[in-house]
Amino acid sequence: MKKILLVLLVSLGLQTQAQSNLCDSLSYTVLQGLPLTVYGEASGIINMVDSIEWLFSACNSVACYTPQGNNPYSFSQINMTDTVKFCYDVYVYTPNQMIVCSHCDSLIFDYTDSTYVLFNMSNPTGIGFVIEEDGVRWYSNKIYDLQGRELNEIPVGKMYIRNQKLYISK
Repeated sequence: MKKILLVLLVSLGLQTQAQSNLCDSLSYTVLQGLPLTVYGEASGIINMVDSIEWLFSACNSVACYTPQGNNPYSFSQINMTDTVKFCYDVYVYTPNQMIVCSHCDSLIFDYTDSTYVLFNMSNPTGIGFVIEEDGVRWYSNKIYDLQGRELNEIPVGKMYIRNQKLYISK
């Protein structure tokens, strides 16, 4: 009986750890050619959520721009000589919560294949969980490290994120 209980506990524990953050399932693709044109990818979660709203922006050394058009999204103001800070905020709606995912990258134009490529990869810039009950919004008490990974407990002597605020435990 103890062995069965142990196997059950281990299997449930492994299943819990295997669950991933919905933000990890989001990405974007840059289409070849000019102007800078992108589309959001959420194929891993599209059947698990009610809807997804993408908000893109691209910044050069002069200004930040919102896209023209709808899926794919085009940035005609960006020149091929620009180093581009490209960001997206994604609102993922499920029946009982809204999840906000944010991400930024730096892109440069590659003249050899006429497309924009990732200049340096960044970490997520924000993770937010908002739960709505009877029209009232509140943040969950989930804990994250600075790389956006969910933690099971508050780390000792390290910085962590909870309710969109940065803390350090002593």
